This record gives sequence, structure tokens and C-alpha cells, in this order.
Amino acid sequence: MSDEIRIDKWLWAARFYKTRALAQTAIENGRVTIDGQRVKPARVVRIGDTIGLRAGDQDRSVLVRALSAVRGPAPVAQALYEETAESVARRERIAAERRLHVEPARAIAHGRPTKHERRELERFRKGEG
Repeated sequence: MSDEIRIDKWLWAARFYKTRALAQTAIENGRVTIDGQRVKPARVVRIGDTIGLRAGDQDRSVLVRALSAVRGPAPVAQALYEETAESVARRERIAAERRLHVEPARAIAHGRPTKHERRELERFRKGEG
């Protein structure tokens, strides 16, 4: 392992993105920062750098612990970084909010009522039920 590696290679090796091309696209779209500054795919990463990642609706902040230019198994990839405590707390809070929030569209039934549902509606309208 060397003392520096390109950010796109490191993100791929750390398994944040499936391919280097996806990592490069995320970097070019401004979804990746190092120490709070936007970067280019060729920017080098050093141990101790803080990388900010935004994938979908998830924001992560990780501290670089090791460098690798090869993509290995997940346990090896997870040893390359450490997620900050604030980042973990933020992700857990958002996940809890998502669990409590009910999507309004799920409550709406689609299509015509069944024969049974139609008869229940008629009974309700007549005041029988």
C-alpha cells in the first residue's frame, strides 16, 4: 500500500460504489468532498482525510483509516474507513423518521371495489352497518 491513492479508486475499493465509473460520476456531480471541499476524480486521498459522501438520500462522513487500490471482500473494505459518530447518528435518526412516517399513497386502495366491499358500502350507506 502506498501513501496516497486516487479518490475514485479508493471509493471503489472501499465498496461505496460498484464501479470506478460510478465513483467518478459521483465525484464529478459534487456528491463527494474531502475535508469539506469538492474534488476531482484524480485527487489523492491520504490517511486521516475526512470524506463526505452523498448517495441517494444518505449522507455519510467517513475518516480514512487505510488505503487500498484493490477491491477486496467487504470486511477488508470496511477496515479502510471509520464512519464518524455524527454521521452514524444522523443516518439512524433519518431511518427512525422513515419508519414512523407512513406514505399516504399506501393507504389508497386501487381499482374497483370487490363484490364483498361493494355490499359493505351499500349496507353502510343505508345505515345497517
